[in-house]
Amino acid sequence: MVVALGVLPGCDALSRPEAQAAPAAADLRSHFTFHGDVSVEMSGNVAQVKVVVDPEPYRRGGDLWAKATPYIFLFSSSTRDAFEAHPGLGGVRVMIQHPNGDTMAQALLSREVLSEMGWRQALNLSGLARRDGTERPGRMQDLVRWGEDRTEFQYNPDYISSP
Repeated sequence: MVVALGVLPGCDALSRPEAQAAPAAADLRSHFTFHGDVSVEMSGNVAQVKVVVDPEPYRRGGDLWAKATPYIFLFSSSTRDAFEAHPGLGGVRVMIQHPNGDTMAQALLSREVLSEMGWRQALNLSGLARRDGTERPGRMQDLVRWGEDRTEFQYNPDYISSP
């Protein structure tokens, strides 16, 4: 799926079985840390994690790196821990942004998608992609395929040319 990016006005609201209150963005910030520029906002019961990245690795790594980056952040112990600590959190959307403000890629993971076994697999795939992705691009491709099967995702065609 290749879709031009844009944020619709309003807010996200993913269904959740228990009627827990959504956490405040301030409650989630400690879960999502990065050596670069990262911010957390809430839209309904969905955390919007915006990560500004250096575009140079995308020029070197191409579409595969651009597609994989949201999943590297999304399939992390940070996301799993945020879901565990905040029952009212319905989902996490990771938005990878160019320094100019454009969203390059994004993926939304709903709370109920991953079982405990699914989380183990997600953390394993993401870890292998982070560790081996440069030397073994197949690790990145595995992560992208797995992520696309489990999230709602969008890739900006200005930055990612292949579907």
